[in-house]
Amino acid sequence: MYRIMLADDEGIVIDSMKFIIEKEFGNQCEIEFAKTGRSVIELAERFRPDIAVMDIHMPGINGIEAMKEIKKFSAGTIFIVMTAYDKFDYAKEAIKLGVLDYINKPVDRMKIIEVLKKAMNQIDREREKRSSDLLIREKLETVEPIIENGLIYDILLQEHFEEDIDNYKTILGIEENYGYMMAIVCGDSQEGNHMTNAIGSSVKISGKYQEIRESVKEFFSCKIGNVMANKIAVLVPSGGQKMDYSTRTEVVDRARDLARYLRKKTDIKFRIGIGKIKPLRELGDSYHEALNALIATTGTVAHVEDLPISCDYDEGYPIDLEKPLFEAVSKGDLDEAVTLANKYADWMSASGADSDIMAMRLKVLEFSLYAEHLMYLNGGQTYHYAGRNHYLPEIMVLETTDQLREWFIDKISSACRNVFLKREEKSTDAIKTAKRYIEDNYSKDISLDDVSRIVNISPYYFSKIFKEESGCNFIEYLTGIRIEKAKELLTNSDKSMKEICLMCGYTDPNYFSRSFKKNVGVTPTEYKDGKTGN
Repeated sequence: MYRIMLADDEGIVIDSMKFIIEKEFGNQCEIEFAKTGRSVIELAERFRPDIAVMDIHMPGINGIEAMKEIKKFSAGTIFIVMTAYDKFDYAKEAIKLGVLDYINKPVDRMKIIEVLKKAMNQIDREREKRSSDLLIREKLETVEPIIENGLIYDILLQEHFEEDIDNYKTILGIEENYGYMMAIVCGDSQEGNHMTNAIGSSVKISGKYQEIRESVKEFFSCKIGNVMANKIAVLVPSGGQKMDYSTRTEVVDRARDLARYLRKKTDIKFRIGIGKIKPLRELGDSYHEALNALIATTGTVAHVEDLPISCDYDEGYPIDLEKPLFEAVSKGDLDEAVTLANKYADWMSASGADSDIMAMRLKVLEFSLYAEHLMYLNGGQTYHYAGRNHYLPEIMVLETTDQLREWFIDKISSACRNVFLKREEKSTDAIKTAKRYIEDNYSKDISLDDVSRIVNISPYYFSKIFKEESGCNFIEYLTGIRIEKAKELLTNSDKSMKEICLMCGYTDPNYFSRSFKKNVGVTPTEYKDGKTGN
């Protein structure tokens, strides 16, 4: 079926055209007509013609102008110009609009049929192409998740060659050379920094994977892996090599919105960790950073750059003791680390360390240095190149397994304590800086975002640690500072109420009065009268 629109101000021309088309093409065509430029445009908006046979000269808006308007909302319409006037200027305008052909009046039956067949053939080719494109797109949408998962699987396990990443980029249309990873973790509920019922949750999200996949793509332009246990790895391509503060804040906020949206849509609880931007070939590290960020905090969303962590555990170390040991060091879990270090010392002793004390020396030194390496990366320490020059001389004079055990446990314990204390110290320093900024700027119109920017922590995470450290939220703390200053000015100065209001960061005297009474129990005037005895 072809929709044909006839535009001519002469009824006889329209009748002739309709007769020729209906006789030649029968019910293959649906025909409608209009006689003025304005009515042609209105008809085209409603009818959306495949073919428009246009008279150039019509009352009101001429055919050329009408075609320009129709092109704006119906770019696929094929135009055929029909006119009794052979004017070059009009022809040039028509050519610019992509007119297929011309018909001169009086109309010639064979010419009309020839031109219409030409237009119909073009429409058929375009319809065929669209159908083919849709079929390809349908097949690609089926295959695309498999390809995306292949890319993420290769990145996480680092089982790729150089050309693999380039091939994935080409197939998936990734133009960026950098990106960051998100770890979407689900569970029935959250206890501390982990999700409960990981196995059961993995079954649930597997059944809702397509729904989750579509939802994630609504919030992020990304590539998504399959469900791995109760986790889904997400790759977000990035044009830049670093994520600035504003972008990081926006990403965290969007991830929080996504977690809430997924919870509402699936009735499953989600947490989302976000790693640093890295080259595509190194995104495995970004994914581990995303997971570590969730381990280091209890928030729904955690960005690694908001936290003093940035390294995963070496996959080459034995899993049964080595990996849990270094995990405990990275978390600053002193009791667990000491327990595992003692078990490993037991293993070394049982492995003939007495007969080969040098092997135990080397292993103890290797593990201690790596534990301190993790301490530097995870605890916000400053690395000193020559800071451990005494280690080798110390360890070489140790002759028994008990001496080596004691030295080993001491170094592991020290690394754990420093990780824990430095994390606490970093949060404390950030809050001290924030409070100092608030105290120096309370008279200005400052916001949570302003203070978060000063300490270089996203508003979401800053708000969380501020309340943990201070026992009150940002607004409560700022209000307290302002009210105390107001009380001081009301008691010890002769300044007007308006001046005091402005000096304390309030632009609206009525709001200042309400806030003061809410926090102090009396209005500013009543407070001043009570203090001065007036």
